[in-house]
Amino acid sequence: QVQLMESGGGVVQAGGSLRLSCAAAGSIFSINAMYWYRQAPGKQRELVGSISSGGSAVYSSALYVDSVKGRFTISRPNAGNTLYLQMNSLKPEDTAVYYCAVDARATRVGAVERTWGQGTQVTVSS
Repeated sequence: QVQLMESGGGVVQAGGSLRLSCAAAGSIFSINAMYWYRQAPGKQRELVGSISSGGSAVYSSALYVDSVKGRFTISRPNAGNTLYLQMNSLKPEDTAVYYCAVDARATRVGAVERTWGQGTQVTVSS
């Protein structure tokens, strides 16, 4: 079983910054990829971006181009079990519950399974 613990959400004024953290723990043999999603009130959950086992961050083309380009940075230092989302120049439309997710194997021969975090609320006031 993989557990994800998210932290770093809160209330911030427009133009401010927040850094979200997501720590993976438990039975982890290997991690294929880690993700950040967000879900605004009344909207579907959407992918913010992901980072692979190789350490390269890939941002959702839909979000990256239109709304988070140059403002959000995903990182996973040393390809470890902690994922970060640095959010700068926050806007009210960034208000959402932010979720991390991980695709991981518990054993060498086990299937890759996705685990979701509990979500952390980010509220940006105007």
